[in-house]
Amino acid sequence: MDLLETLSDLAIEKLKRMPAPIRLRELIRTIRTARTQAEEREMIQKECAAIRSSFREEDNTYRCRNVAKLLYMHMLGYPAHFGQLECLKLIASQKFTDKRIGYLGAMLLLDERQDVHLLMTNCIKNDLNHSTQYVQGLALCTLGCMGSSEMCRDLAGEVEKLLKTSNSYLRKKAALCAVHVIRKVPELMEMFLPATKNLLNEKNHGVLHTSVVLLTEMCERSPDMLTHFRKNEKLVPQLVRILKNLIMSGYSPEHDVSGISDPFLQVRILRLLRILGRNDDDSSEAMNDILAQVATNTETSKNVGNAILYETVLTIMDIKSESGLRVLAINILGRFLLNNDKNIRYVALTSLLKTVQTDHNAVQRHRSTIVDCLKDLDVSIKRRAMELSFALVNGNNIRGMMKELLYFLDSCEPEFKADCASGIFLAAEKYAPSKRWHIDTIMRVLTTAGSYVRDDAVPNLIQLITNSNEMHEYTVQKLYKAILDDISQQPLVQVSSWCIGEYGDLLVSGQCEEEEPIQVTEDEVLDILESILISNMSSSVTRGFALTAIMKNSTRFSNTVNRIKKVVSIYGSSIDVELQQRAVEYNALFKKYDHMRPALLERMPVMEKSMTNGPTDVAQTNGEAEPGIIDTKPVPSAQLPTSQANDLLDLLGGNDIQLVIPTAPPQKQSSVGGELLDLLGDLNLGAPPAPVPQMPAPQLLLDGLSVQPLFNEISGIPPITAYNKNGLKIDFSFERSSTNASVTVITTQAYNSTDSEMTDYVFQAAVPKTFQLQLLSPSSNVLSPFNAGSVTQVIKVLNPQKQQLRMRIKLTYNHKGSAMQDLAEVSNFPPQSWQ
Repeated sequence: MDLLETLSDLAIEKLKRMPAPIRLRELIRTIRTARTQAEEREMIQKECAAIRSSFREEDNTYRCRNVAKLLYMHMLGYPAHFGQLECLKLIASQKFTDKRIGYLGAMLLLDERQDVHLLMTNCIKNDLNHSTQYVQGLALCTLGCMGSSEMCRDLAGEVEKLLKTSNSYLRKKAALCAVHVIRKVPELMEMFLPATKNLLNEKNHGVLHTSVVLLTEMCERSPDMLTHFRKNEKLVPQLVRILKNLIMSGYSPEHDVSGISDPFLQVRILRLLRILGRNDDDSSEAMNDILAQVATNTETSKNVGNAILYETVLTIMDIKSESGLRVLAINILGRFLLNNDKNIRYVALTSLLKTVQTDHNAVQRHRSTIVDCLKDLDVSIKRRAMELSFALVNGNNIRGMMKELLYFLDSCEPEFKADCASGIFLAAEKYAPSKRWHIDTIMRVLTTAGSYVRDDAVPNLIQLITNSNEMHEYTVQKLYKAILDDISQQPLVQVSSWCIGEYGDLLVSGQCEEEEPIQVTEDEVLDILESILISNMSSSVTRGFALTAIMKNSTRFSNTVNRIKKVVSIYGSSIDVELQQRAVEYNALFKKYDHMRPALLERMPVMEKSMTNGPTDVAQTNGEAEPGIIDTKPVPSAQLPTSQANDLLDLLGGNDIQLVIPTAPPQKQSSVGGELLDLLGDLNLGAPPAPVPQMPAPQLLLDGLSVQPLFNEISGIPPITAYNKNGLKIDFSFERSSTNASVTVITTQAYNSTDSEMTDYVFQAAVPKTFQLQLLSPSSNVLSPFNAGSVTQVIKVLNPQKQQLRMRIKLTYNHKGSAMQDLAEVSNFPPQSWQ
């Protein structure tokens, strides 16, 4: 005993000699005096060393103060993991001040990935049964913040017991802790069901708020719970009663925010009503009246009221509400568009974009306000207004809307021009009142934003011009005038060159009934085409268009054939291989096969669009590559990264894998105007043609400008949903080939129902080796939120043995800053798609 007393005395004397650690307030003041980051780091390291020494000495006197300082350093971003066990010691202390710092440290420094947190399970259990409500509250907060699934299973009984207590302070904390338990261990949900019966009868707003959060979590996670609360508990009338009391209650200083009674509770109730009323007629009918009252009685002068109105609108649009109520909701969003707050305007545009498909006429009433948002300085508002404007376009307002959108295209930032031009092309194709208007509109787009339009605009416009026989004189004259003013817009120059090559004789004839004709000589036409050839602004593809146009005019012009021969011969030695090859072929046509020249260079026949719903397989290079005949040779697997190829090889779990390689842009592309001429390079005109070898598989790719459709839609093949997870939904629709019954075309459409866009979206697929499969390029790699658009991709499958189709798909995309990847098997193909 004497020895123990001596050691104790020595320890006390040692502690007395040690200086007391500085307080947290002094540490904060000291750190804030640091002038550089290095000086601050030096202070932190010095203090951490002192704290470590104190921990090694098992100093119970200042442990609480040291852990508090350590938590402050952790908040500054410095490592504080060495204080984890000290937090557990503070939690085990009997002092409330120690427990408070200990639990706070546990919530900040511990999580379920570290086994240390399991050591505190028994302490939390003891504190949940403590006689002091504040200690119980600390334990509930910690369990609700960082409790693992094991801890939640062990302590769910104590949480459920506290949920039934009469103490409002503990009930609200227990309700939030129960939410965390349900998220970690969903099978424990039924344990809390009896305790929820009387929660909504509580008058304390804190308990009501947390109770609504708990009920919302249960309804979202379990369809059975949702049905139970709808039918058995009659939850909707209770929520309607509470919401009505909040609206009609007088001023309450405890809950008033900007003149509105407890807006946070109102918003939570509206969200729960939205879940309960979705796809349920009885529940929707029960809440129609209260939603109308909230929509009409809420003050809109403050953001608090706008938040409640926005939640009301979302609820009205999501349930089976009356038509008048939906019109009221859209009118509220229309008023939001006039608000000075940019965030409110953006929210209104996003909500209208989601509802425009179901309530088109009601949204049309606010068209002028939406169009005015195109002039907003905020780029986010501009983009949403542009998307909504395109959604509002129809046959009745096409002229007015196109006028506004063309004005927007002329003045908008470069990042909008590509999407805006594509939208105008689609709207004009669908609702054009006349072919002349259609051609004028597309030429206006090419003149305004030619360098930003996608490459498919060139073949589409060429096809439109070819099919408009009565507009050839007008079109070639307009395009000639356009390139006289500007030859920097590559798509415009390509279309113009093609038209001059096809209809050069109409241009020089000076006969145009649509507008006053211009007088152009053959030499002037050749001058402009030669200027395109020598211009530094012209791409290789554009020069190919111009050279082909010059060659075609050798059969349309009578006085300048010698000049054309000279120009063609000059480019036979061009450093551009593509241009050189064309010129050599054209020279051979002049010298050896002149008798064939008129037939080969005659006008292109009328083109018909392909019947497939997917995008044409054209490289997206913004005017720097030319759409041509798609190369149908198998693409070597080396074009895929090795890691991607290996991933796909294991998709079906066997050795009978047919690797799917997305279609790559062809190495050699030929111009639309020179496709027939390029055949000369492959023909042996001096010998009989060689027999065509029989290919084991048909050509699965289509020319973007094919004369006859290869695929025709066959009714009776039902579509399927191949994937629906994490807000990403992919639908498959089917078509059968009209030329080969063994070929099935699958059009995939991907939708994003989340509140943020998915970027870098890549769809890959694999099938057994008995099949052959090819992917065309997708329409985009970005999925807009709220199902505001879809990404389309075409899959072509050759199934010669008529076996049941199986497919594995691999999806990769970025969502909210995280890289997402998933694999799925599709085996529910309808029999009509493969039999």
